[in-house]
Amino acid sequence: MTAKWRPRLSSATLPYRAWLLRPGSLTRHIQSDCGQFSVQPLRQRPMQPNRDERRLLGLREGERAMVREVLLRCGTVPVVFAHSVLPMEYLRGEWRAFGALGDQSLGAALFADPAIRRAALHFRPLGRQHALYRSASAALDAPPGRLWARRSIFRLREKRILVTEVFLPEILNLGSRCFQCA
Repeated sequence: MTAKWRPRLSSATLPYRAWLLRPGSLTRHIQSDCGQFSVQPLRQRPMQPNRDERRLLGLREGERAMVREVLLRCGTVPVVFAHSVLPMEYLRGEWRAFGALGDQSLGAALFADPAIRRAALHFRPLGRQHALYRSASAALDAPPGRLWARRSIFRLREKRILVTEVFLPEILNLGSRCFQCA
């Protein structure tokens, strides 16, 4: 059976549950537990999103979007892999700053603008066959069998961006270890 994005979590998500359900800016939550927070851009380029991303954003088959992937780090340790998808046409409008974020946090920008609204979170475990698992696990020396992820749509008027956050195992150690010493 293929796992699907779900609006609720099961008890099987422990110990990631607290992180998956945190409201507000994930960036701010990580920063509060981390001495040296940084964003490491991995790639940002036009590409075709996968089928369920296209459906959520109302894109046609073969239509490209701007895809941005980054690692959120505490010290040198990656704790979250973030994957964002924005229809290309929005780069000329309200979302034009998305194209120039560099090593700045998208989350900080999203939560700083009161006009931006977040839709409900959806969750799922990602296995080795999932493209986001493979991209996220590239940052890990010993990837686990699955990684937990959450995603949501952010709206600015009727223009949407899809943000997916994949939680890496070291997120569970925030606050309990000297990451800046790593």
